[in-house]
Amino acid sequence: MALRGRFGGENVVAAGYNRQPPNDLLQSGPYYGFDVRDRLALQQIVGDHRIDTIFHLASLLSAVAEVKPQQAWDININGLLHVLEAARQFGCAVFFPSSIGAFGPDTPAIDTPQDTIQRPATLYGITKVTGELLCDYYHRRFGVDARGLRYPGLISHVTLPGGGTTDYAVDIFYEAVRHRHYDCFLRADTRLDMMYMPDAIDAAIQLMTADGRQLHHRNAFNITAMNFTPQQLAAEIQTHLPGFTIDYRIDPVRQAIADSWPRQVDDSAARAEWGWQPRYQLSQMVEDMLAKITVKLAQG
Repeated sequence: MALRGRFGGENVVAAGYNRQPPNDLLQSGPYYGFDVRDRLALQQIVGDHRIDTIFHLASLLSAVAEVKPQQAWDININGLLHVLEAARQFGCAVFFPSSIGAFGPDTPAIDTPQDTIQRPATLYGITKVTGELLCDYYHRRFGVDARGLRYPGLISHVTLPGGGTTDYAVDIFYEAVRHRHYDCFLRADTRLDMMYMPDAIDAAIQLMTADGRQLHHRNAFNITAMNFTPQQLAAEIQTHLPGFTIDYRIDPVRQAIADSWPRQVDDSAARAEWGWQPRYQLSQMVEDMLAKITVKLAQG
């Protein structure tokens, strides 16, 4: 919808797989339901609509990928290959979202450099590193304008949690508004980078519209906006909902994943090469999330 607001609804083709699209998406421009693993369907849509840029967001997330590793590889890697091939064939640019999951326990955890060792301990992370390398390869070998970001945990009031390790930072708001209590699946002191979805969307569009001549890295930029623990997030929520309480019921799988990720990344390359600057910090994000979710739940 952000792209349609910027470029016009008729100029942006939306696509999805198993989630029912909202009415505003269906009514504001063309929409297709298809599986990104269907190479021919993808090529048909790109060719018919003369697509010039593909924002490729289809993926199985970290915790789900540990349960379904074969399916995660099929979707995350073969899906990306189909997108890159369509981009090569039709001359498209490609946005590929990587993740802090592309790093691993051997990566420096504090001020994680833009260029550093990447040996992730999860299937999700392995697919993200592979995706970064594929995007670089298609740019060098075929001239595909492939660009990407290493996102931190993303927080949104629009999309419900989808099996990510940082999903606690979305779950907690719904439970706070509904029940004034949350059982967190990560330890209280688990520190991770996070970002509010409006900043995540702005970053993707800003990168894809940046002058490519200014991009040294082009693909897999570190970016972050805020950094906190579950305990700090709960404390900020309590300033708005004084009766809110939190307990910790640790999920060992997701805790192990979180422990293998950086505590805080260095995003100076993104700031220098294309002017990255987040708008939302913790206090503004919490206030906006609570307000939006309160209205959402009241409307049913």
